[in-house]
Parts: sequence; C-alpha cells; structure tokens
Amino acid sequence: MQPTNLYLIRHGEAHVNVNPGGPVAGMKGDTGLTDLGRKQAERLRDRLAASGEIVADVFIASTLPRARQTAEIIQPAIGLDILWDDDVQEMRVGDLDGEIWDDVVKAHGLPDFRKEPFREFAPGGENWPQFILRVATTLDRIAREHEGKTIVVVTHGGIIDGSFLAFFNVGAIVQLPNIELYTHNTSINQWQRRVTESGYPRWRLVRYNDDLHVRDIVVDERFRWRKLYEGADTPAVPLPTEESEER
Repeated sequence: MQPTNLYLIRHGEAHVNVNPGGPVAGMKGDTGLTDLGRKQAERLRDRLAASGEIVADVFIASTLPRARQTAEIIQPAIGLDILWDDDVQEMRVGDLDGEIWDDVVKAHGLPDFRKEPFREFAPGGENWPQFILRVATTLDRIAREHEGKTIVVVTHGGIIDGSFLAFFNVGAIVQLPNIELYTHNTSINQWQRRVTESGYPRWRLVRYNDDLHVRDIVVDERFRWRKLYEGADTPAVPLPTEESEER
C-alpha cells in the first residue's frame, strides 16, 4: 500500500501575530496576513511551482482568514481546488472572538492551561484536552479519508504542534507538555503514514520547520529552486531497522 504523505503548512505572518494586544483572533478578530505574511506565502508559492517537490492529491485549508489567504496565494502552485475545513482551525476562542486582548486580560486574566487544563479559553471555546483531541481526531480522519495520497493542509501553529502529541503518543492530551515548539510561518512540515503488514499504522516525521523559501527575503538574490531540485527525486532508502520494524 502506498504511504500517506501529510504536509502541514503554517499560514504566513498575520496581524494577530505582530499585535499581541489587539483582537482575539477567531473568525471576527482575525484580520488576515501582514504585508510580510503575503510575501512569505508568495515565496512558498514560487518555491513549490519551481521545485515541483509536492505533487498533491488533496488540498485542505483552515477557514480562518490568515490561513484562507495563505492557501489562496499558494493554490496556483498546488493546482487543486481548496477544501475548506473548520476542524483544522486554531484553538477555538469562543465568546472572546474579536475582543481586545488587553481588555480581556484586565477583566478575566490569561488562561493558564498548565495550571487549569480543563478551563475553557472562554465560554463557547475549547480547553486544552478538547483542542488536542480535536487535532488528533481531525488528522486521523483526514489521513483515513485520503489514505495512500499526498495531502497538503494549510493550518496553524497549534495544529502542527498538536500533531507531535498525537502521532508520537506523548500523552499530553490532558496536561500541557513540558516541551515547546516554534513552528515558523509558511514552514513545510511533513508526516508520512504507513500501515505495517500486521495492520498497524506508523507515523514518521519527514521534516519540520522547512522555511528555506523565506530566508532570502532580506537579500537581493533569490534561491534557484529548479536548479536545487534537479536530480533530487531519488527516494530515500529506509534504514534496515525501519524496514524490519515495518514488517
């Protein structure tokens, strides 16, 4: 059976990323990408178009504006219609959507999921276990629905970070883990799912935080993606230990 390749791409820089005291960023408060965020997405689009490194069968995106705009920018390089999916949104903020963060902190304080993991972000929002369970359930659903295919999902840092907890069985569904990840804007993060002969699925992390396409934004010369990927289509050979484990 062909492996399932799942590419999780974080949106470009958003106004909410650079204005932490601004609106709480649900559907109302999310005002989309900054100029830099659009440029990051454009660089990713140009990279994918030139390199051909991802040949997708399915293209999914979060419906939050910052992810929606990113997906629309890179769509020409993917060459597929976008399937909008609410379940790959960032943590749901409930009734605080669009409220000003500074006012929220003064009135309610910041939610501390390390101390109170079961406290919801706001009425109508999610708590930590609910969010991670949604991440795990959604990514499992997507992988099962599109088994054996290559899937690109434009999503959020929380979803990508949560994929580590889900696929590595970290056991942090209830309690916040003692690790922190820093998933970069428009980075490519790839998981591969194989089913062993005994029928058990195994997830393998192929790459994390690949944002090489934005490293030249502050310099004059652009990366030559087509030249970089010439002759780079030789498949990786699994290590002997990996082959034996898959059997």
